[in-house]
Amino acid sequence: MTPERLVEFRSRTILRILTIAIAVAITLEVVWIARHVIAWIVISLFLALALDPLVSLIERRTWLARGPAIGVAYLILIAVIAAVGWSFVPKLISEVNGFVDALPNYVHELTHGRGRLGFLETKYHVVEKVRQQVQNGGASKVLGLSGTAVALTKSVITVIAATVTIVFLTFFMLLEGGAWVERFYSLLPEASLPRWRKVGDDIYRTVGGYVTGNLLISLIAGVAIAVVLLIAGVPFAVALGLLVAVLDLIPLAGATVAGVIVAVVAFSHSIPAGIVTVVFFVVYQQVENHVLQPVIYGRTVQLSPLVVLISVLVGAELAGILGALAAIPVAGTIQVLVRDVLDHRRRVIVPAAAVD
Repeated sequence: MTPERLVEFRSRTILRILTIAIAVAITLEVVWIARHVIAWIVISLFLALALDPLVSLIERRTWLARGPAIGVAYLILIAVIAAVGWSFVPKLISEVNGFVDALPNYVHELTHGRGRLGFLETKYHVVEKVRQQVQNGGASKVLGLSGTAVALTKSVITVIAATVTIVFLTFFMLLEGGAWVERFYSLLPEASLPRWRKVGDDIYRTVGGYVTGNLLISLIAGVAIAVVLLIAGVPFAVALGLLVAVLDLIPLAGATVAGVIVAVVAFSHSIPAGIVTVVFFVVYQQVENHVLQPVIYGRTVQLSPLVVLISVLVGAELAGILGALAAIPVAGTIQVLVRDVLDHRRRVIVPAAAVD
């Protein structure tokens, strides 16, 4: 009979483990509660990294201080957005007005089972089902109006608050980011300062390369869909291409939302144009996910295509859109740190071997 083995744990060890577990649980709870604010911070960080080269260029060329240079960069960005809106919003308003003017005719054709939407009545009897729901529960039950107005109001307020917060966060990151980095460096030992400055510069280039790569991929997506829509004869091809480029900046969901919007517009123009648009989006999405993103991010972030693909998939699974957005910079940062640790070990081992 084998003797029993007793494993004893010190009370201090148990207390330490419990303290760590409680601290981790509290941290996760705080992160979950503040997830929206964290998302705003991440977006502001990306915007600051994207605008930092422009701000630095303005500083060098105009000899302005950091604050005024950031203000000039903001003015340039606002001018670009205004120019884009000037070319896009009037066309959008025109399309909406045209749809509203044609809506009574669509409703008449639908109720009589005629036109492109007539199949909804002849096959699915949509009008009768809506009429029945109205009689049973009223329009509020059909349209979900009981909480829609409140939810819509909250969404609008949240979007406004997020926009204002991101603008100010980006401004202060651009203004004080360098000072905070220097404060961090001042806490390090003098002997290791050059090493960590190099690590910081590499991380900056990695994250900045991701932002640049993301902008390049979005530009490719916008130009490609604009060309396809022009060939298919779909109206407002340039504006829709611009919309695709903007939405494609959002990982995973952005391209899908853009595809649905563009497909609806294309189908409203003609069925062949809609089919061509849907097929192109499906094919292009595969090319972007499996070719463009790995290749471009592999060059700008200096990650292998396999690591890029795995990082995006894992980040999306862990934290959705925010996880996919931050996955590649995090993977690039980890790669920089691992590479520095390996280089540091080699520099330590080689002199020791030479002495032996």
